[in-house]
Amino acid sequence: METRFVEAGQAPAKGGNWGRFMVARLTTDEWHRPSHFPDRDRAEAGLPPQKIMRSTGWHYTDVIVWDLVTGEGAMFVPGGIAQADLQKHQIWVCPMFEPFLSWLYEFIAEHGVTWLEELPAVVTLPDAAFDTSGYRRPGPKTVAI
Repeated sequence: METRFVEAGQAPAKGGNWGRFMVARLTTDEWHRPSHFPDRDRAEAGLPPQKIMRSTGWHYTDVIVWDLVTGEGAMFVPGGIAQADLQKHQIWVCPMFEPFLSWLYEFIAEHGVTWLEELPAVVTLPDAAFDTSGYRRPGPKTVAI
């Protein structure tokens, strides 16, 4: 896994909210790691073992973002909507997580495959809303039938 640490704040020199994140992506070796769980159908067909990560439904372009303060994170599909993604994952995050995730999606789209290498150590997000505590978004509403 390749990782970068990023600090994001509203105005680092003036205070405000300040988030610390680990941003990661899996390496080629990790994406190609075979499963050790027996798959009888594949073995009977003479096929090699399935790749662990391919069997999960994730893609090699997906990104892991970890909130270093709350100790929670998730794997995200870049280009999504940060608010909806946080509702889906229901992780506990600091106030800067959602604005940082939105910024990260745009950064990845602009920088292509070299985005991780070009990721800055500090990101200033002056338009992020101030809050005094982190949160866990409620999950999607379900309808009883």
